[in-house]
Formats: sequence, C-alpha cells, structure tokens
Amino acid sequence: MIRNITLAFLILLSGGVLIRAEDSSQPAAQQSNQQFQGFDLAGYKDGGQKAWDIKGDRADILGDIIKLTDIVANAYGEEQMNLTAKSGTIDKVSGKMHLQDDVVVTTQTGSKLVTDSLDWEREKNVVTTPDKVVLTREGMKTTGTGAIAHPGLNTAQINENVTVTVDTDPKKKDSNHVTITCDGPLEVDYATGNAVFNNNVVAIEGERKLTADKMEVFFDKEAKQIKEMICTGHVSISMGQNTSYSEKAIYKAAEQKLLLIGTPKLIFYTQGDDAVLPLTDTESQSSKTDEGK
Repeated sequence: MIRNITLAFLILLSGGVLIRAEDSSQPAAQQSNQQFQGFDLAGYKDGGQKAWDIKGDRADILGDIIKLTDIVANAYGEEQMNLTAKSGTIDKVSGKMHLQDDVVVTTQTGSKLVTDSLDWEREKNVVTTPDKVVLTREGMKTTGTGAIAHPGLNTAQINENVTVTVDTDPKKKDSNHVTITCDGPLEVDYATGNAVFNNNVVAIEGERKLTADKMEVFFDKEAKQIKEMICTGHVSISMGQNTSYSEKAIYKAAEQKLLLIGTPKLIFYTQGDDAVLPLTDTESQSSKTDEGK
C-alpha cells in the first residue's frame, strides 16, 4: 500500500547520485521494499554540475533495483539528450538503466530514436537495444534492427536489416530520394558527416541502381546533401538494362561524375527503350565541330 506523501527525504548513493522521493511513512522494519509516488534521481560530476536526471511517476524500490513508471530522463553535456519510456528499472549499484515500451530519445540538434526497449549505461556513456529502431535526423531516416549509440546520437551503429532514405535536396519540398539498404552493420558519424554501409549494399535513385559490398557516404553538413560516395567490392551500376561493373566506384555529386576503378566493364543495349544508339553522320560531324570551337 502506498501511503500519502507527508515527508520528503534524500538518500545519497555512491558515485554522486542523489535520490529525492516521498516517504511512505512505513516503520523502518518494513522499508526493505518501498513504494513512492513521484521520484527524482540525479547524478553529478566531480565539479558539482548535473550530469543526468531521471523522474518517474511511481517508484518501487526492491533492494538494489528501482522500478519506475512513466519515465522522463535527461543527460547533460556537450549536447543534451532526453529519454522517455512507459517503464524501466535502475540498478543502484551499477547505475545501469533499462527502459521498456514506447522508448523515445531526442537531442538538441533534432535527432530522434524510437524503439521498444533501451539499455543506458551511464558510466560508458552508451545506449543499446536489440529491437527494431527508427532513427531520424534532418534529411535522413534510418531503420534497422539492433543499435549502439552514444547519448547525443552523434555516432550510432545499426546492426542489421538497414534501410536509409536520404533527401537529395532537403531544402526542396519535392526533392528526390536515395534509398540505401544493407545487411549491416551501418556506422554513422553525424559529427563528421560520414556513413559506412556494410554487406550487400544497394542504393536506388529513380531508375538508377548501385550495388556493392561496401559503401562510404560523405555528406555536406551545411547543405545536408550527399557530397561523395565510394563503393568497393563487386560494384555494379544499372540504368535500365545498361550496366557497368568494377571493383571500385567513386561518385562526386557536385561534378556529377562517376569514376570506375579496377577492370571496369560496360554492357550497353542497342535496342529497346534503354538502347544506347551510335551517332549518325550528321550528329558525329556536329559533335566534332563543337569540339573545335
């Protein structure tokens, strides 16, 4: 039974952790398991600055485990992170926190991660989940299964079944999209604007399709667009029925240039809608005249 709130108290734990709750007014002999309505937990750095805080509507303290409901947590540092979940647990000894059901992580820069469960190891400054995740950032949406990320979500790894959708020009409402899939893992560093796709990589934009064993994508952080793509291992590039093959390909978006490296092979069709047709005598002469100008 949870008694009415009558007295606030403070419990000091190891590692600069401060708990603020409401006394259940139970006799000391009965307080090995305690229940509280309203609960605040905070951690502080050596200099006294707040490192993180956690609030819950209800807390059940069962020995070294604290069970919380309707959780709101914050991590403070170079970039603030907010976490919410329907329920979770905190281990008072290790400081580890497990969040469960409707877990949402948001950051100051607008990154957002949604998943079913999340483990937050505050000492290692890392969050992990084995579940399906949806990670969004301006101009980019990533889905997959299993993730490891640092609070702030500036660096993240999506483990399996990765799908990424990138706006080719986020400033335009009706911009084209590039969809990239891979078996995983995907490693993303938003701070440097770099993403590495691994294993069975497929990128599609309109009628163009590119496949490779590995793909590195470099983003222009100011324009929030793809700047360069480097593909390695069994590279193939298709446009309709026309296909080229190589061991490596480098695409530079600003120059709209594609460089094939490592025994490139080109296959073109001369019939049908995707045919690459030879120049007529008139077109050939016109081309030579233009080059001589």
